[in-house]
Amino acid sequence: MDMMPFEPTPTPQPKRRGRFVSWLAASVAGAVIGSAATWYVAPKWIYGETHSQTEAAETTAKSEVLPLQPTANVKTNMIDAINKVADAVVGVVNIQKQVDFFSDQAQDTEAGTGSGVIFKKEGNVAYIVTNNHVIEGANKVEVALPNGKKVNAEIVGADALTDLAVLKIPAEGVTNVASFGDSSKVKIGEPVAAIGNPLGLDLSRTVTEGIVSGKRTMPVSTSAGDWEIDVIQTDAAINPGNSGGALINSAGQVIGINSMKIAETGVEGLGFAIPSENVKPIVEQLMKDGKIKRPYLGVQLVDVADLSDEVRADELKLPSNVTYGAAITSVEPFSPAADAGLKSKDVIVAINGDKIDSVSALRKYLYTKTSVGDRIKLTIYRDGFETTVSVTLKARDSSQS
Repeated sequence: MDMMPFEPTPTPQPKRRGRFVSWLAASVAGAVIGSAATWYVAPKWIYGETHSQTEAAETTAKSEVLPLQPTANVKTNMIDAINKVADAVVGVVNIQKQVDFFSDQAQDTEAGTGSGVIFKKEGNVAYIVTNNHVIEGANKVEVALPNGKKVNAEIVGADALTDLAVLKIPAEGVTNVASFGDSSKVKIGEPVAAIGNPLGLDLSRTVTEGIVSGKRTMPVSTSAGDWEIDVIQTDAAINPGNSGGALINSAGQVIGINSMKIAETGVEGLGFAIPSENVKPIVEQLMKDGKIKRPYLGVQLVDVADLSDEVRADELKLPSNVTYGAAITSVEPFSPAADAGLKSKDVIVAINGDKIDSVSALRKYLYTKTSVGDRIKLTIYRDGFETTVSVTLKARDSSQS
């Protein structure tokens, strides 16, 4: 399958099979840590208003950073819907330092472009949501406004695992703020439009139209770890540069942030957006803390299913019927795992009685079903015997990477 990543994105690294030493060295990609880094989709997936109807809802909306508005009984046509949102979609330019070959001096170079959506204007500043991979690695970020003016942007926060980031810019020149709808109400077959900057700023605020083709959960590989992401599938054309742009409904509300597509010869109309219901909590925490606080174990892991029978039997001493789980390759000193006595070559097969068959499953359980401070019970295999270990989860310290 051909890979055509949205700008900028790293090259996926294949998993390796073999002896314990090999998977120990390769296990950094399986670390259960909360650090921020660029995501990519592998091996198959790549980058790529109405008022509240009750007084109580209005009060709640005013207190929220990114309120989701109801969409019932809205009959706006798509042209009007697009006009509502278009001026809230901006270009995002990733600028990085690169050394000139001839002068041997570092200079600012445009490393890639993407899109973003203005979701809040407050006083003299405005806030933009975009994809993490659009701004990853930048030493400076610029935002191109609909009037053509470029302004410097500050990164408020970013999260690699969910591929979302929040930027802050001066409010001068911002004329429109997008309204976000509730993606949980989106129906398959509903008309949608994608707005963004495909292939760069020369084609800024390009609009493509289609329908909601489906709602999916897809496995993705990120440099913050493996993950499963909920997405809205659409046949509206999404191209490199559309990353971070708006997927809107016929009410002129943003129901998703365009993020990726499938790029393969003979394949068309398979684009994906992060649903607004998932965008909302991430954006609100990034606005508050600048990062996403997740429970932290402090181990590096590898999927047992990716190891050879020889490694499972000789190195991990697993029973022949245990071919799943997350094997620990190293334990960070002074981490929750270290405090609980977890060791290298321990294999985690359950958390609080729920089966864990992979690193991705372990991470998703921790990040969606537990909180910092929780005490969890891990079922593990050690030296061929099943046992349980209790671990008190902590938040990752900002000084840890």
